[in-house]
Amino acid sequence: MTSPDPATEPRAFLEFLYRAAVKRALPLHNTAAFLPAPPKGRTIVLGAGKAGGAMAQAVEALWPADAPLEGLVVTRYDHTPPRPAGLKQRIEVVEAAHPVPDAAGLQAAQRILAMAHGLTKDDLVLCLISGGGSSLLTLPAEGLTLEDKQRINRDLLNSGANIVEMNCVRKHLSRIKGGRLAAACAPAQVVTLTISDVPGDDVSVIASGPTVPDATSCADAVAILQRYAIEVPGTIMSLLEQGALETPKPGDALFHGHAVHLIATPQQSLEAAAQAAREAGIAAYILSDEMEGESREVGKVHAALARAIARHGQPFARPCVVLSGGETTVTVKKQPEGAPRGRGGRAGEFCLGLAQALQGQKGVWALAADTDGIDGVEDNAGAFVAPDTLQRAAAQGMKVDGYLSRNDAYGYFSALGDLVVTGPTHTNVNDFRALLIL
Repeated sequence: MTSPDPATEPRAFLEFLYRAAVKRALPLHNTAAFLPAPPKGRTIVLGAGKAGGAMAQAVEALWPADAPLEGLVVTRYDHTPPRPAGLKQRIEVVEAAHPVPDAAGLQAAQRILAMAHGLTKDDLVLCLISGGGSSLLTLPAEGLTLEDKQRINRDLLNSGANIVEMNCVRKHLSRIKGGRLAAACAPAQVVTLTISDVPGDDVSVIASGPTVPDATSCADAVAILQRYAIEVPGTIMSLLEQGALETPKPGDALFHGHAVHLIATPQQSLEAAAQAAREAGIAAYILSDEMEGESREVGKVHAALARAIARHGQPFARPCVVLSGGETTVTVKKQPEGAPRGRGGRAGEFCLGLAQALQGQKGVWALAADTDGIDGVEDNAGAFVAPDTLQRAAAQGMKVDGYLSRNDAYGYFSALGDLVVTGPTHTNVNDFRALLIL
């Protein structure tokens, strides 16, 4: 890819960096080095996540043609990539809902758990895990209905809880997550290939860790539910308080001999974007791949840094690009009865907070987008901010404060023509943010 000129095409340049980050995380580029040899017995591929379809195709392309291969992977609706010409399908891919689970995800999880049973020590289970798997691989604990799980998921998503907290609860309310899928695979060999979408690359958090031990406890889940006032059925809360829904823990013999490989991470994608910027003659700095917190507040912090660079040349000299990743949160504010529902996700809300705090700072452009191509539940990956963002919005009678108050980043940036729309990318290493200061 040829880089656009950042001085004359700042938006195109930032989108170029985003594409470089996404490309680095595509499964076909990262899978070969981690595939085990075919076993004596069967090879079963099981998996879940937004990258599931692309991961399955990568395995099909790289697995020996004469070696048996079968399995089932669940991904988000419309996230199955087009099949390359001549690539034989050996792994079934089904689609389900995200971020709130649905009946299709439930049926897929039931089938995946059933396929894990009855294996032998000569068999291999290749698990393909990526972000989004927590919702896509839904199998409620006994006594919990799908409707219960849907409501709990919605409440968690709107609460401001971070991904570690949400997935702690999800693991303890599931029959397949939190290491339980690995337990079902015994005594087969289990190799997990995972794409990280969580700060710190904790494999027990990615998709709620269906094949790895879980260090959190039922007591932790109870504390989180109470902290965010999330209601669960009384019988389930009693089981949690009694420790009856506990997950397999580190050191459990069932994980002996299992292997887990991170095939793509947020840091690797940020480094790819930084290298692309440097090759275009622009200095690049990575703040962190573990940024967390309220999206709008993280936007304000980034704005303060950008203004310091633009005004004082500190801590970095202009021109430069500042990159960050991680997973921020949005606490959805309750609106008056009958008020229009705000639309938007973490990236868009980051951009609202950023634009508000930049105050039209000259020489600063920014892009924030989710690397899976979908910001929350909308059709955009994220949004773009320019020095004249607030001015153009004011000309249309739009005030950023009002849009922030109703969590309506989509409405704001859509009216400005500044949504970043890519469609599903078939991978997911979470938030990507880039500031260009000239």
